[in-house]
Amino acid sequence: MSNAFFNVPKAINEPIKSYAPGSVERTSLLNKYAELYNQEAIDVPMYIGSEEVRTEKKKALTAPHDHKKVLGHFNIGEAKHVEQAIDAALAAKKDWANLPWEERAAIFLKAADLLAGPFRDEMNAATMLAQSKNVFQTEIDAACELIDFFRFNVQYMTQIYKEQPESLPGMWNRLEYRPLEGFVFAITPFNFTSIAANLCAAPAMMGNVVVWKPAQTQVYSARVIMKLFKAAGVPDGVINMITTDGSTAGDVVFQHKAFAGLHFTGSTGVFRNLWKDISLNLEKYRNYPRIVGETGGKDFIIAHKSAVPAEVATAMSRGAFEFQGQKCSAASRAYIPSNIWPEVKRIFVEQVNSFKMGSPDDTSNFVNAVIDVRSFDKIAGYIDYVKSQDDAEIITGGNYDKSTGYFIEPTTVVTTNPKFRTMVEEIFGPVLTIFVYDAEKFEETLDLLDETSEYALTGSILSQDRYAINLATRKLEHAAGNFYINDKPTGAVVGQQPFGGARGSGTNDKAGAMMNLLRWTSARTIKETFVPPTDYRYPFLG
Repeated sequence: MSNAFFNVPKAINEPIKSYAPGSVERTSLLNKYAELYNQEAIDVPMYIGSEEVRTEKKKALTAPHDHKKVLGHFNIGEAKHVEQAIDAALAAKKDWANLPWEERAAIFLKAADLLAGPFRDEMNAATMLAQSKNVFQTEIDAACELIDFFRFNVQYMTQIYKEQPESLPGMWNRLEYRPLEGFVFAITPFNFTSIAANLCAAPAMMGNVVVWKPAQTQVYSARVIMKLFKAAGVPDGVINMITTDGSTAGDVVFQHKAFAGLHFTGSTGVFRNLWKDISLNLEKYRNYPRIVGETGGKDFIIAHKSAVPAEVATAMSRGAFEFQGQKCSAASRAYIPSNIWPEVKRIFVEQVNSFKMGSPDDTSNFVNAVIDVRSFDKIAGYIDYVKSQDDAEIITGGNYDKSTGYFIEPTTVVTTNPKFRTMVEEIFGPVLTIFVYDAEKFEETLDLLDETSEYALTGSILSQDRYAINLATRKLEHAAGNFYINDKPTGAVVGQQPFGGARGSGTNDKAGAMMNLLRWTSARTIKETFVPPTDYRYPFLG
């Protein structure tokens, strides 16, 4: 039996490959993309314990940019499959929780190295195909961010375990960080492969067992995640993947005595409903469940009159339209001062109009397709609404076409109404709305910005004036959990900018930070007295 406390390898952010023309990585990835695109349609099972479970009812997996192309099918589960997944998780719990922490660490460090090496192309190509991400957006998500989650979370885990209380003479005080008593339910979105894997892996790393329900539009790459977990040595039953609809899963999970926690990324409305469901069942649970959620955003850019127009325009074009605006951090409203607006507008329109749009296997395309027809129709509805209003105009884009893929032009709206619908509501697509404000009313505009949205996820200030930066940082203290100075409001890196917001944007438990892992532990204090007293009398009684 080992009695050492081991030092884990120091976590370093995974280098981002450039995929430049003629590079080895570009050729390799595009070959893998073509291989997956041309292979026979796959059948993605549910992964429950040691079993790959298939059903008679299946649903097609298609490419958003080529929706007639069927990549495969996934199996639609029923309530009994959710029950089986919970049973499998609980059966695996004892052995997994009792496994020494360094063994769990080794599994996820191996997962990181496997993803950095032999799994990199497959994970990236699957994400390009099924989620319509260009090569660069895919690389920073499905490869680098996920590798970083694995490596940095192992490092954070050791920091947690090392955190111990003081002990006075005659005693020894210890803290034991136990996994939660029960199972964790992970619900993940389509837009980030790394988030999907991390919402399972973070609780599991701390000794928990997990039932995972990925978004249906992410199941294709979820299959690769499960292959990676298996190859890294995650034991059967520790992470179980089910593909049921949300209500079917919820009806079983939130009635179960052993439900111990929810790890969620998705819409604000769904998260609020889940919280209500949990609260109505509190008396059924063995413990109060941990609820961790990252939800919506109405992320902002505000420029000061001192800002450099080219920097503002680039923060807007990248921040709003990378991955078609389908990031919870994407800029969707901007406040630009009147003095620099003409030059910002000129540069910005020129940039956006130069974007190419199409399939991700053409690496010259900056913009690809939105995820599915439901999303397409919602975003198109917003664009049509703008066209019908007198207090807004479209200066880029405004067109859309779903004949081949779900393509929507990057659309920019300029409004004279700071409470215009697209300034307030989350759209989750390539639509940016701009309000041009009086350059001498910066402080009033900060107040306007703060009160306009229910969300508080990301935001940025662009300015050359340090007093203005300080003012914005103070007045917008609660408006964004991730606040950027002279940058776009996207692109958080694990270990550098822990990610999460508050208000309507979630519980701000910061994925990619030690505080998130702490949510998946239940601490026990142990006090040992070396020489116990033998008489009840204290000195004051004498």
